[in-house]
Amino acid sequence: MLELKHISYRVSTPEGELDILRDINLTIPDRELAVFTGPNGGGKTTLAKIIMGLARPTSGQVVYNGEDITELDITERSRRGISYGFQQPPRFKGITVQDLLRLAAGGEKLSKDRCCNYLTQVGLCANDYLDREVDASLSGGEVKRIEIATVLARGGEFMIFDEPEAGIDLWSFARLTETFEALHRQKSATMVIISHQERIIRLADEIIVVAGGEIAHRGGTEEIFPLILADTLGSCPVIGRKEAR
Repeated sequence: MLELKHISYRVSTPEGELDILRDINLTIPDRELAVFTGPNGGGKTTLAKIIMGLARPTSGQVVYNGEDITELDITERSRRGISYGFQQPPRFKGITVQDLLRLAAGGEKLSKDRCCNYLTQVGLCANDYLDREVDASLSGGEVKRIEIATVLARGGEFMIFDEPEAGIDLWSFARLTETFEALHRQKSATMVIISHQERIIRLADEIIVVAGGEIAHRGGTEEIFPLILADTLGSCPVIGRKEAR
């Protein structure tokens, strides 16, 4: 179980101090799928990075399976089973896709069949990609899908995906949605997905709307999704309700 206790994150700007997150309290139970959504700049990615250890909160605690991991770096959190898929994945010239999958799996020698399985889950053919380098020859969407495959190969107990739909074609997105659905059905890991896409949001056990550095609202799909849809016609009633307090 993941617990975020009074998490705040502040940065310095030329105009002064800026609060990115303000007193976030959140619990994500084991084996659940939580979707972070909300307006751009609301703090979703910063919150996910704090969970992974890519950013350190100005105040508050991150507790994972009863252990305070606030001061642990990304390597130590990875060893505890937390993994992260970036919105804009890095490229690795000189490293093949198969090398990357092997590293993600902890250095074990993966069979071609297993590599093919991970790549198929994200809409890629192993024969076309295993020996290719993860460099500028790959499109942004291809690199994104390969990174998601490495998260699957890592097999962590807590997976974070930051806008996995970004830069991916519609066919691959449909395949990826099926993968998330299957993973959740197997209850093999806890998942946090940052997304604005309806097909992903509808998979959630809990939707968490992050806006203005706060949790504007949270709840089940039936309760929250209609309010998100209403935002397409004007300001979000969930966010508006929070700001009016």
